Amino acid sequence: MATFEGCFTDVSSLQIALVVARFNDLVTTKLLSGCLDCLTRHGVDTTSSSSQLDVAWVPGSFELPLVAQSLAASGRYQVVVALGAVIRGDTPHFDVVVAEASKGIAAVARETGIPVIFGVLTTDTMQQALERAGIKNNLGWNYGLEALEMGSLMRALGRA
Repeated sequence: MATFEGCFTDVSSLQIALVVARFNDLVTTKLLSGCLDCLTRHGVDTTSSSSQLDVAWVPGSFELPLVAQSLAASGRYQVVVALGAVIRGDTPHFDVVVAEASKGIAAVARETGIPVIFGVLTTDTMQQALERAGIKNNLGWNYGLEALEMGSLMRALGRA
């Protein structure tokens, strides 16, 4: 029986793209910082001159799937991380954005065969979002780990 697992070592050849929503940037910049910290500590070159990592900014979480699709389809990356924050308001807009972002990001992964990490916080309040982006725990770190694990898993499966 074969067992396949991703790992967090030997990631020097892994090409990673991050797509970050500007809307709620108080939160998303913290998620980005946590993700970059994780990737750096695991050996990914995150310097501004890096050829291993690229960051694309989009207006909001609704736009994440389109740019994630473009990056995943480029053939340059083994994994894409989508970072965003959607905070519930008084209108149904929250439900529309969350539904389309999540369905779109999942569709990109299925259609391209490239893992796309869903790093979009969906919270009821700004306080909850800030707690998940660094006050209590920075989920950006977790999204970085997921990227490393999925990228290396796909490589182990012969898909990267």
